[in-house]
Amino acid sequence: MVAAGSHSPCMDLSVASMGENGPMSGEIWLVVGVQAAGKSTTADLLARQFELGVHVRGGEFYRWGVRGWAHHDDERRSEARRHLDLRYRLSAQVADEYCAEGFTTVVQDNLYGEDVVAWLQRVHARPRHLVVLRPSIEVVRQREEGRLRAIGKVAYREGGVTIEELDGFLGTIPKIGLWLDTSAQSALETVVEILRRRSEARVDDALGKLPAMG
Repeated sequence: MVAAGSHSPCMDLSVASMGENGPMSGEIWLVVGVQAAGKSTTADLLARQFELGVHVRGGEFYRWGVRGWAHHDDERRSEARRHLDLRYRLSAQVADEYCAEGFTTVVQDNLYGEDVVAWLQRVHARPRHLVVLRPSIEVVRQREEGRLRAIGKVAYREGGVTIEELDGFLGTIPKIGLWLDTSAQSALETVVEILRRRSEARVDDALGKLPAMG
């Protein structure tokens, strides 16, 4: 199993991103799931399989706001939503810039429901892929406990959002893209399956049948 935060190995599955006249447009991959579902490790390992690969961590955009950022649980609900929308817009814009230079870009973030569709509709790069990681609630709980022991990171705090609640939010995402129960998989096994089933992850046609969001 690839440990979170470790240097991810690259399998011999790299995909060329260069054309005769320079870089071709890269692909977009969006990886979502509840906290402690394995998004960071999986997204990073997936990005490393492409000849030109980038891993964008959506959470960095709020971490760079060193003062005044309204988080999702802030009492200033409208301000929190405005800043969340900013975070999503920034990750989409950055992904598009990388893709324009030929980089296949894997974006990992906490998106649920219609926000997933809105994000995918916002990006200009093609093709677009969606991977939803959905291990069992019990496995997420075990991974959360393991992560706490290993690096002291806590995603679920007393009085805050629960694993069950986030899993319910995850279920509101339209059933497009590739949904994976990764309960019994290592990150490496998950990436192998994603690449093997990449045609199922592609969502361009499915998005064309959905109403515009945002």
